[in-house]
Amino acid sequence: MTEPPPARPRVDVVIPCYNEVTVLRDSVERALACFAAEPRYDWRLVIADNGSDDGTSELARALDAEHDPVSALVLPVKGRGRALREAWLASDAAIVSYMDVDLSTDLAHLPELIAMVADGTCDVAIGSRLHRRSRTERSLKREITSRGYVLLIRAFFPRLRISDAQCGFKALSRRAVEAVAPAIENGMWFFDTELLVLAHRRGLRIRELPVRWIEDPDTKVRILSTALEDVRGLLRMRFGRSRPAARV
Repeated sequence: MTEPPPARPRVDVVIPCYNEVTVLRDSVERALACFAAEPRYDWRLVIADNGSDDGTSELARALDAEHDPVSALVLPVKGRGRALREAWLASDAAIVSYMDVDLSTDLAHLPELIAMVADGTCDVAIGSRLHRRSRTERSLKREITSRGYVLLIRAFFPRLRISDAQCGFKALSRRAVEAVAPAIENGMWFFDTELLVLAHRRGLRIRELPVRWIEDPDTKVRILSTALEDVRGLLRMRFGRSRPAARV
């Protein structure tokens, strides 16, 4: 009797959104095309709208109805990190991931990012715009700010050897999600850094993937306010008391 083929690993890719009605449909359709070209995984795309008031939530629900692999998670409050945490904890996928809605990171890297987790190379795979083999197109201000922030992370956490904390392109195993996500306190932009610090503290394996990345001139990131949030977050994690993470 012929045995059935092994089940494909389930992968949930989350796109957090805040007032992105003009780009969401195109980004979703491009992501679905990427999924179709990589059939070794059972893909699902989760649109995690957080507090939009421009029609993004309505479009997310429409895309949910149009495409079987797409689901809409509509949250009433703003917060990129909050949306990711909610989507990941609600998921039962073997691997969870996320990418920014502007698709600044080349989608061609997505199968490789997922494979790093699926084949056991690491528990947390992160795209890096600042790796020596990365190729980026970005403003000098963003470049200086990102590299300065990495130096700050290393000053606070010298054993966390990463080149880029904030790239919106990451994947985690189910084990990593359950160990780390419940303990993340930040619901905004510091979410990524807190995720990596907690993963490192829990002894999870973190690996970087050099990526091709093009800056979106319409980015929602506000450099000054985000920098202040990051500094407060680093101080809290280095000297304060954080919520305990689950055992792994």
